[in-house]
Amino acid sequence: MNRRFGIILPVYSIPSAYGIGSLGKEAYSFIDFLSRSGAGLWQVLPLGPTSYGDSPYQCFSAFAGNDYFIDLDTLKDEGLLTEEDLIGADDGWDPSFVDYGRIYNTRYDILDKAAERFFSAPPADYSAFVDSAPWLDDYALYMAIKRSFGMVSWNEWPEEYRDREPETISTFVSENEAMLRHHYFCQYKFFSQWRSLLRYAHHNGIEIVGDAPIYVSMDSADVWSNRELFCLDEKGYPTVVAGVPPDYFSETGQLWGNPIYRWAEQQEKVYEWWGRRVASASLLYDYLRIDHFRGFDSYWAIPADEDTAINGEWVEGPGLEFIQFLKKSAGSMRLIAEDLGLLTESVKKLLKDSGLPGMKVLEFAFSGDGESDYLPEAYHVNCICYTGTHDNDPVCPWLDSLDKKSLRAFRDYVKDKGLTPDAYGLIRLGMASRAKFFIVQMQDLLETGSDSRTNLPGVQEGNWRWRLTGDDLTDGLSDRIMSLVKEYGRY
Repeated sequence: MNRRFGIILPVYSIPSAYGIGSLGKEAYSFIDFLSRSGAGLWQVLPLGPTSYGDSPYQCFSAFAGNDYFIDLDTLKDEGLLTEEDLIGADDGWDPSFVDYGRIYNTRYDILDKAAERFFSAPPADYSAFVDSAPWLDDYALYMAIKRSFGMVSWNEWPEEYRDREPETISTFVSENEAMLRHHYFCQYKFFSQWRSLLRYAHHNGIEIVGDAPIYVSMDSADVWSNRELFCLDEKGYPTVVAGVPPDYFSETGQLWGNPIYRWAEQQEKVYEWWGRRVASASLLYDYLRIDHFRGFDSYWAIPADEDTAINGEWVEGPGLEFIQFLKKSAGSMRLIAEDLGLLTESVKKLLKDSGLPGMKVLEFAFSGDGESDYLPEAYHVNCICYTGTHDNDPVCPWLDSLDKKSLRAFRDYVKDKGLTPDAYGLIRLGMASRAKFFIVQMQDLLETGSDSRTNLPGVQEGNWRWRLTGDDLTDGLSDRIMSLVKEYGRY
């Protein structure tokens, strides 16, 4: 494949009048900006409906789309919303940060009005969409029951709902048709709008890099409707949970809290579920980054009653056979391995044997002693180079945070290459590298500060909020990026 350049920008960061990015005209404008800048890739974060903490890595479903991303102006143009429905909906938002609380308290009612009008005369392709989404019935049911119980997690529901008692579920369905239809409508509209945007991206030479967390949220339709796939007790509580031991990001590790798959006991069913998941993703993306790839070699299992991730154990994962299965399930979509963290020789071998490109993060290259696998001369062609990921500071505050030794190492290295010791010096390192793809956070190109950080691992609140403003994507910026793309042969 050709050397290419891309930009990371979450959908929620796209400018819009309604407090959060959407799949409307500003998303199309961002694709135009990518095209003018010579970028061939747009990397997004997971697109699912987020739960407490608003993390796209903790979603109510691994298959569903986020209702918040449905563009309201498009619904108005289709006659599903009126000007009156949207009175006040575009007032008082901070253009720089997402206010998830306000969106949660207002967006459902607006979309419900659109759903009522939609079902008065649903389009011809609606039934085909429902038939093509085997996960949709469980998701709509889960979200409707969840809303009726004040949004608490499913293992706190009354036993008959927690355990999907058939008569209880049947009665609920018959008595809550409007609530269920709301979720069918939202998923139909999300996928319709996304696929339209995807076609526009492809028309403009842009491919989409998606992101699949290895684990799913405990509070999800996936776990509730597939309990046998996960390490849970008889009441639906996890016996062990996922995370990573102490590492670069945290002295106590990261306690994610996600339930762990029963790889050995339920191999066939776990494989089947993952196959459906990847096949579904292939309708949305051209590439799919598999988050925490090393968990397929071995994963950190933490007793569910632990307060930190320190006291866990490594357990053997499903290995190469499973990776090959995923590649077949992906069809024409290509996979990327997020191989960051503690990499043992067996993890490195699994990556090599899989043939998948791994990740190289430039911000990791200057904090140790001596040579680093993250310095560009250590790269091979089959890798993806990043300035940093969504879990890292943007480059400018990262530079400000370096200790004297690391900062000296960075400055000496880039000066030796004839580059400036700043954000664009690091960007030029990535552009010049042998990696077939180089992908950079939008914040790095804008040289923003620490308040634009996407996520600070280990901190529950205040993440996933930064947004572009309407004045950020200037012609001067696109010209600057295009000149680099051409200079380093990534066009």
